[in-house]
Amino acid sequence: MAFEPPRRLVRALGETAPDGDDWLAKLPETVERAVAVRGLTVERVQVPGGRSSLVVLVRTAEGSPAVLKLAPGRARPESERAALVHWGGLGAVQVREEGAGAADAAGAAGDAEAGVLLLERLHPDVSVRSLPEAKALLEAAGTLRRLWVEPPASHVFETVAERTGRQAEAMLAGAAADAQVAPLVDAALAVRAELLAEPPERRLLHGTFRQSKVLAGDRMPWLAVGPDPVVGESAFDLARLVRDRVEDLIAQPSGASTTRRRIKRLAESLEVDQERLRGWTLFRAVESGVRARRVGREQDAELLLEFAGWL
Repeated sequence: MAFEPPRRLVRALGETAPDGDDWLAKLPETVERAVAVRGLTVERVQVPGGRSSLVVLVRTAEGSPAVLKLAPGRARPESERAALVHWGGLGAVQVREEGAGAADAAGAAGDAEAGVLLLERLHPDVSVRSLPEAKALLEAAGTLRRLWVEPPASHVFETVAERTGRQAEAMLAGAAADAQVAPLVDAALAVRAELLAEPPERRLLHGTFRQSKVLAGDRMPWLAVGPDPVVGESAFDLARLVRDRVEDLIAQPSGASTTRRRIKRLAESLEVDQERLRGWTLFRAVESGVRARRVGREQDAELLLEFAGWL
């Protein structure tokens, strides 16, 4: 299969790939092998696609539509598979192969097969983000609620404490290199410590939920895709949704008050503590802003850090 990976994926992986990583260089070969093992027919590569994976629209040997998703190991694709299997299609896209089927495909394809998922085909060009803002938030929140379930008894998922602990180290390094962000980092780390002292619940969370992660489906109107699952409290998951369309919020004279109303509305509709939601929204915005600045996405960094300042 001759193709060029989407530029968005190449650019994003260039920001995060460790030295010597050759996943992108081997991607055409990996796709060809994954397609052949499963007897798939390729329709097209989804463009612009995501920042951490390649999505290929395919048809199975029986002619039914599906999606072949390939991601490097650092994107934790096996964790994604485990979460999708646990949700079983309730609120999220379904895995088309699991258990023995996935193992057989991986065994036939060799080590390069790691990080390959065959998924239910949704409507990749129609996300909740295409709806008017109020309707989009309502539909996205409803989808998110379905995902908040008890994790498997012996789960392999990272916890919120573990993930934010890694992020906190990077934030401290960013603050040491840039005194301008230090006060926001201090505030974010203080609120993290307070929130982790008494977490109210342990749920399986999507981990990177936002409007663009909710696509139109056939068996259900809207289904979530692309989780980076984590176990912790619901407010952590909801916090990423609060800042959706952040560029529009920043452009509004009333952006700060609109954000506070959004926090209140989302907290009430999903029965989440408002102050905990505000705290995790602050932490996640600062973390994303510091990370964007570290990789040179200065415009994104400025938007996120200004947003965080409102909180």
